[in-house]
Amino acid sequence: MNSIISEGVQVSVETFYQPDYSNPVQSEFMFAYRITLENHNAFPVKLHRRNWQIFDSNGSHREVEGEGVVGVQPTIQPGESYQYVSGCNLRTEMGKMKGTYQMENLNNKQMFTVDIPSFEMIVPMKNN
Repeated sequence: MNSIISEGVQVSVETFYQPDYSNPVQSEFMFAYRITLENHNAFPVKLHRRNWQIFDSNGSHREVEGEGVVGVQPTIQPGESYQYVSGCNLRTEMGKMKGTYQMENLNNKQMFTVDIPSFEMIVPMKNN
């Protein structure tokens, strides 16, 4: 599990290869990832936007940006956490992702950026 704290919000990531949704013959490799956000601040925060940088091991890169996560813009109270699962498809057996969340301090309405740690996605048979 990769984890980082920035701006008082801890972001932890776990990844899982999805063989049932992958097709290696056609260079399609599906991964799921579970994100846990923990608010260590003394104020509630709201997640507004996400930005992902996705890298395949063949050198290709793409960016995904949009509102919220999995269709919601969660509010996380002080000392509480929010968890969700999403997915990413790669064209190679290995890749990595990193990114940021745009969040709001709900007490003073100030926006701030929270880092998402870089994490690898590797087909298990390649991880030897």
